[in-house]
Amino acid sequence: MHEFRALPEQRIVLLDCAMGTMIQSYGLSEDDYRGEQFADHPVELMGNNDLLSITQPEIIRDIHKAAMDAGSDIIETNTFTSTSIAQTDYRLEDLAYDLNYEAARLARETADAYAEKAPERPRFVAGALGPTNRTASLSPDVNNPGFRNITFDELAESYAEAARGLVEGGIDLLLVETVFDTLNARAAIFGITSYLEDEDLDVPIMISGTITDASGRTLSGQVTEAFWNSVRHANPISVGLNCALGSKELRQYVEELSRISDVLISAYPNAGLPNEFGEYEETPEMMAAEVREWAEAGWLNIVGGCCGTTPDHIRAIAEGVTGHQPREVPEITKKLRLSGLEACNVGPDSLFVNVGERTNVTGSARFKDLISNGDYETALEVARQQVENGAQLIDVNMDEGMLDGEEAMGRFLDLVASEPDISRVPVMIDSSRWSIIEAGLKRVQGKAVVNSISLKEGEEEFVKQARLLKRYGAAVIVMAFDERGQADTKERKVEVCNRAYRILTEEVCFPPEDIIFDPNVFAIATGIEEHDNYGVDFIEAVREISLILPHVKTSGGISNVSFSFRGNDPVREAIHAVFLYHAIGAGLTMGIVNAGQLGVYDEIDEDLREAVEDVVLNRRPDSTERLLALAEKYRDRGDAISEEKEWRSWPVEKRLEHALVKGIA
Repeated sequence: MHEFRALPEQRIVLLDCAMGTMIQSYGLSEDDYRGEQFADHPVELMGNNDLLSITQPEIIRDIHKAAMDAGSDIIETNTFTSTSIAQTDYRLEDLAYDLNYEAARLARETADAYAEKAPERPRFVAGALGPTNRTASLSPDVNNPGFRNITFDELAESYAEAARGLVEGGIDLLLVETVFDTLNARAAIFGITSYLEDEDLDVPIMISGTITDASGRTLSGQVTEAFWNSVRHANPISVGLNCALGSKELRQYVEELSRISDVLISAYPNAGLPNEFGEYEETPEMMAAEVREWAEAGWLNIVGGCCGTTPDHIRAIAEGVTGHQPREVPEITKKLRLSGLEACNVGPDSLFVNVGERTNVTGSARFKDLISNGDYETALEVARQQVENGAQLIDVNMDEGMLDGEEAMGRFLDLVASEPDISRVPVMIDSSRWSIIEAGLKRVQGKAVVNSISLKEGEEEFVKQARLLKRYGAAVIVMAFDERGQADTKERKVEVCNRAYRILTEEVCFPPEDIIFDPNVFAIATGIEEHDNYGVDFIEAVREISLILPHVKTSGGISNVSFSFRGNDPVREAIHAVFLYHAIGAGLTMGIVNAGQLGVYDEIDEDLREAVEDVVLNRRPDSTERLLALAEKYRDRGDAISEEKEWRSWPVEKRLEHALVKGIA
């Protein structure tokens, strides 16, 4: 593989053309598909192209030869539907391993024969892993949006089996292609990497998604950058786009992927869009002219053709890209790159990120009642309201003793996936139970945040969970909690977070930009002297963690700080606003908040703001008593801090300012 890794630095590498298009040109019959081996099979097999690797190997061999004669450096195995899931339609699910093994062996032998004749031109085999005919993110029943006909575990197991057949058959690369549902791809990545790690194998993974139409989204709704954020944890050797669109329609998305990705870029579009007869009309010359411009722009490392393309298309593309330098893989700024249907990137230059807290059964009595009573439709409205009020993530927690937490988490997230106005933002999967966390991770197609893990149960369990989270592709909140308990002073908070950082980055090789530390927000103004400095301890711990631990983010459950003023919402909002003002100034990246009740620092009454700052910053020995006395003045004022004003009658500049601050679209 060292030869392959060096090749894209020297020139643009050529993939092959469309296997299905080439097979159709042979006009095969049902008997041809069956061969002697499956003459008595009980169901029709015509159209099961992957079976031809066993029943008509010479045809598949000739197609591989034609592609390499046209200039292909990489040929794909004839295994687009060779998973047990896809083969169920033909009652051949038990043949999945054999289909992959035989197709890989056939491609390997053919590629090696060409390489032997021309050793200066090595040929490579990519094991093709198609998307299956099921989707884990979408319901096949329009009347039941929460229904799924496939699970993450079933997909992962099926992909692992297929990968094993391909690897043992002799492939060089694994190609997870035509991704229309990123949850399927995440399951594929999980299954493949589990198999490779168990066998101690290093096989590069290529990933290629599919933008299905002019909306610029996959079938399951993700935009290009959200798709990349969701799969980049696989550390693929390349990422790209293929199928669905012709080269002209795919152009802008290849350009975007080239800009945002720090790996090789592949592209293999269709030969245009199909006409009313299902035929592809983009000629080799037309396609080559478009792809030549991509090469001139420096967007390409690997290029080929999908539906409708033939060896003539590959030959023309080869001529078109010859002489153009391959894309230089850029260095991308390290950021926390999350995704729902859309990307959410959090980096050094980002603003504070609000995490909506109301979809949490432990923090919202209303949400708890809705979930406990099975009213998931209204529970979705709670999530929608959080997003409309400015939450950039939603925190989902189902830790309630009377609930089946795994079932509730899965059901709610399946329903969230069917609501684009909610699922456009990433999910924070919040639980103290590992089984619930995993149930959530198997339901979201985007890159999620897990809240949380800690050193509470020792290093062994901490490392085990971190390794799994890395394989799932999730970012993680790490609580400042170890075997000695929750860290309360600044020094303890920094000590625990520093230890966790070293374990994660040095032992687990967890990406530091995907680590979020929560140094524990504790209640202040409780009347207990030992609690008076909790606000300062948190703020100063955030400041030091941000300085000494490269690329990490910080977070906290903001409502905890004001627990001693429960029942007095105006004062609680003021405490949250002041606490956040100073914590953000110290480097706080995100916070779990009620996005609809977040006051603005500059809008707090001056006397209240000063009294709250005295408490938060522990500036006076009598600050708690003074705030308690002042709080009575605000108790009956309702939502005084963030009350709705007649802002729509203001001058346009002030209306814009208000809408931006409040997150009003």
